[in-house]
Amino acid sequence: MQYKMLVLDMDDTLLTDDHKISELNKKVLLEAQAKGVYVVLASGRPTSAMTAYAKELELDLNDSYIISFNGAIISTVKDDLVLFEQKLTVEQIHDLYDYSVKMKTHIITYLDNEIISETDSEYIEIEKEITGLTHIKVPSFKDAVTKPAVKCILLAEPSYLKGLEQDLKLAMPHLSIAMSKPFFLEAAQNGIDKAASIKILAEKLNIHQSEIIAVGNAGNDLTMIEYAGLGVWVDNVTPELRDRANVIVASNNDDGVAEVVQKYILNNYVHEEVN
Repeated sequence: MQYKMLVLDMDDTLLTDDHKISELNKKVLLEAQAKGVYVVLASGRPTSAMTAYAKELELDLNDSYIISFNGAIISTVKDDLVLFEQKLTVEQIHDLYDYSVKMKTHIITYLDNEIISETDSEYIEIEKEITGLTHIKVPSFKDAVTKPAVKCILLAEPSYLKGLEQDLKLAMPHLSIAMSKPFFLEAAQNGIDKAASIKILAEKLNIHQSEIIAVGNAGNDLTMIEYAGLGVWVDNVTPELRDRANVIVASNNDDGVAEVVQKYILNNYVHEEVN
């Protein structure tokens, strides 16, 4: 199979634990693009928190794309042109806030490229670190959110939050719900996920589903892993998802993405035994 599109989750997949692209990953991704393969970043991150990585990989020079906010926005890297955008309504965001208060979690959303919340939390600090966005703590979440936003995240201790995932899906079946990290439970508009946006982009580029590789590690990647012609987990995948992909490669810290590219796009992978 000649693959034409490689879709990569970022945190805990493409990026190492210190949020960097390894030299080997970068090298083979540039080689893949030289062969005409579209490399697309697909993340729960805001667009602005993806752009520098995309340009490091020369996605702008190769006319490629970013899928941000778990699929709520598709944009070009070269000129930041938005091709697709779908937001939560104000009413939906307020309903999520009410649910969050009832269940005693933190909740954030994004307005004007800033993180908005009523509370402080160690988990909000992690989101600030990942995205580089400013955090605005407001007296009233509902008063602050008066226009649509792309997504909300509920944040809490992982074992407690995991127990809420199915409950929130039942409480709000009209929304797309997925875990992106053990302490991030994300909510987006109905039908919004990474697979749906990959499908939109693939149709625009006349690329068949079977010609797509998707690589991820977490619950918010599952739709694209199951949609792609070749769905791949890195080895640090959320344990209960391990059997839901075609292939498992090395971890995010061990150049798993490079292994995928070398095996299935460049066809030059050589496994090196460690003595």
